[in-house]
Amino acid sequence: MKVLITCPPLLKSIDSFKPLFDKQDIELILPDVVQSLSEEQLIDLVPEADGWIIGDDPVTEKVLAAGKKGNLKAAVRWGVGVDNVDFKAARSLGIPISNTPGMFGSEVADIGICYLTGLARQTFYIDREVRKGHWIKPQGISLTGKSVALIGLGHIGLAVARRLKGFDLQITGYDPSANLTPHQAGVHEILLFPEKIEIADFILITCSLTPSSLHLINESVISKMKDGVYIINISRGKIIDEKALINALVSGKVRAAALDVFEDEPLPSQSPLRSFEQCIFGTHNGSNTLEAVQKCSLKAIDLLFGYLNIK
Repeated sequence: MKVLITCPPLLKSIDSFKPLFDKQDIELILPDVVQSLSEEQLIDLVPEADGWIIGDDPVTEKVLAAGKKGNLKAAVRWGVGVDNVDFKAARSLGIPISNTPGMFGSEVADIGICYLTGLARQTFYIDREVRKGHWIKPQGISLTGKSVALIGLGHIGLAVARRLKGFDLQITGYDPSANLTPHQAGVHEILLFPEKIEIADFILITCSLTPSSLHLINESVISKMKDGVYIINISRGKIIDEKALINALVSGKVRAAALDVFEDEPLPSQSPLRSFEQCIFGTHNGSNTLEAVQKCSLKAIDLLFGYLNIK
């Protein structure tokens, strides 16, 4: 039996988990993956595998059909994201597939707070300038009394809300599917997006990418925001229309952004975003801690073994 792994965090720590596969006499297929493989690469690799632990790869109908024609019997999407997986195609092809929900609330929330304080006090920019030999003292902003629009009240959003409380911030939550009271969510009020977006000093995005949230942050919505607003995205890149964001950064409507995710990943070398020194950029790495990778990897392996009837 063979298992394909295309999830970078699991690939980087595979030596810790290899004994679990060796015990079952499972051969591992371990391609070199920076962020994700292409559809063409997957069509070549997936049919060889009986099981597949997926990262951010495009799990399209073509890929799944190729797998079905080959040996693919089941797959698990490592992590909480599901926007890259065609679950409908998987069901129609009879391929069991799931993600590992509820894994990274704390870890992604932590990096969201890191970006929030980094933007407010320009710590990342100061660090860059000190390394160049400069001794700069930019004036930041105080967080106490500021307003945050928290978009998404799922596992990650609720973890962010718990952390924001300690900063004495006014938190407005947005999530049409959240069956929670403001008290339960840890926010001051829950509204329909984009009501009152104009009062927010910070926009913090934690919602899932769905057809309704694609380009949720667009030119029209940005025009309603406060001048000099800060935007933080720790969810999925395509929730923000990057062209609209770039225009808003140029005009100053958006003072700065912290983006752990982008519309195209890795961030293209020619992206205009790279020219904005006041911004903070990540590498879609919010969930990547030693403890979280261990927990999620064990869960993904356990789910896959269950699908493959391996005890």
